Amino acid sequence: MTDALQRMSDAGVEFVNVSPLRDDLAGPAHNQWLAVRPGSDTALMMALAWVLISEGLHNEDFVQRYTVGYARFRDYLLGHVDGQPKDPQWAAALTDIPAQQIVDLARRMASKRTMINVAYSLQRSIHGEQPFWMTVTLAALLGQIGLPGGGFGLGYGCMNNTGSGRKAFSGPRFSQGSNAVKDFIPVARVTDMLLNPGTPFDYNGHQQTYPDIRLVYWAGGNIFHHHQDLNRLLEAWQRPQTIIVHEQFWTAQARYADIVLPATTALERNDIGSSASDRFMIAMQQAIAPVGESRDDYSILAGLAERLGVAQAFTEGRDAQAWLHFIYDESRQRAETFGITLPDFEQFWRDGLLEIDYPQTDNVLLKSFRDDPDAHPLPTPSGRIEIFSERIAGFAYADCPGHPVWLDKPAPTHALHLLSNQPKTRLHSQYDHGSYSRSSKIQAREPLTLNPLDAQMRGLVDGDVAKVFNERGAFLAGVIVSDSIRPGVVQIATGAWFDPLVHGEPGSLEKHGNPNVITQDIGASSLSQGCAAQTASVDIVKWDQALPPVTAFEPPSLL
Repeated sequence: MTDALQRMSDAGVEFVNVSPLRDDLAGPAHNQWLAVRPGSDTALMMALAWVLISEGLHNEDFVQRYTVGYARFRDYLLGHVDGQPKDPQWAAALTDIPAQQIVDLARRMASKRTMINVAYSLQRSIHGEQPFWMTVTLAALLGQIGLPGGGFGLGYGCMNNTGSGRKAFSGPRFSQGSNAVKDFIPVARVTDMLLNPGTPFDYNGHQQTYPDIRLVYWAGGNIFHHHQDLNRLLEAWQRPQTIIVHEQFWTAQARYADIVLPATTALERNDIGSSASDRFMIAMQQAIAPVGESRDDYSILAGLAERLGVAQAFTEGRDAQAWLHFIYDESRQRAETFGITLPDFEQFWRDGLLEIDYPQTDNVLLKSFRDDPDAHPLPTPSGRIEIFSERIAGFAYADCPGHPVWLDKPAPTHALHLLSNQPKTRLHSQYDHGSYSRSSKIQAREPLTLNPLDAQMRGLVDGDVAKVFNERGAFLAGVIVSDSIRPGVVQIATGAWFDPLVHGEPGSLEKHGNPNVITQDIGASSLSQGCAAQTASVDIVKWDQALPPVTAFEPPSLL
């Protein structure tokens, strides 16, 4: 990634990194860092839009042809609605970016081809929909949506090769069918569901009701990694009568389950490795026999289906290897329609690796819409980019009205803003017990980065262990002092296995460095009810007591 960014820089591309973390865009020479205050991105983009409109730099033709609701938003932006223009002076007080820098950036953006790329993490905060809506609005004002190198991107370079050229053929796959159970909750509301059965909640224009869950069956994932306010979750986790999980390792979720069904790793079963964005297809052939009593997930589920009397409906008469053969043959037939010839399954399985000569196609987001918006309308009620949405306005949500707005954040209760981003030494929490992830720890704790000014105020130096805390709990972390993070902000990666001092006791000190002990478990808004982990304030003190041992990777005592 760094090499690719450098090649772009060498070709004259300029980068502006708007983030509390300088290393979010490390490498390119032409790189300006705007160390924005966390949660203020919407205000910054509104001020940029104010400059574009006030100075006549916006693309009026694009706005009129491709969007709806511009006039409603413009009146709000210019202060005609609430008396407050969303100008650079207003934004400077919220973002800590000087007003003149905002003006200069807006003019630069309007003077050349500009891509606005937004990380997924901005959604994971209070009012997290607003920066995304404002991103699209700002890009529409520039008028470059649908042009190469222009418009906007969400999560580019993050996962699934988002933003790369598309390939016609997606590889082996199952038909997902349809779920006969229509009850639904957003995944970030699991604790609320367990604690408040029968309680109504708003979501995307509808009011739904939390069900009364007595049994939890969880195959894949680790809720004690990705959920917020783990002490509250720990309390809620006691409510179901039975919790069953599939697991390969003694993760926290396995520790807190009633029944653990040991599942095989990829080395203990056959599978096919394939991705719609990868030119390789891999015959993932079993390397070792299943360890102990472990079984692959399909065998576990097929066994349960047999006990329940629905084995034929579930398996359709196929074992795991027969299903691999089936989905490969289906993909082989589908490939023919794209002019791609695949060998038969037996040859593929013998060879072990298949390289496919995919025809590469450029992928310019919304190009067909720009070329002809009537022939290629967007999946919105108007078929256009909705700067103002009549539908969302009709939901009457105070925390997500009908166009992008600035909504004041709750006053922080502690001095430092906590960011908990993705780790560099593992995938989420996977293989945190592995040597590579463990090599990054400081005194066996997950590292936490803070600015030298904040470290000096607290008497902290590199290599110390600190207690990070707020009203929801506390965890221990190793200290890294760096000027690559703005003052007033601290950063720790997610994924350290949950390891409280007293297992099963809500409020116990977490001794390994899991930030979700102290993140907020509230919905981003009534529209999405998404995760709001990035809106969290904390304090930090040096840990000067004996360090408790990390026991996250030790197996539990079995009854």
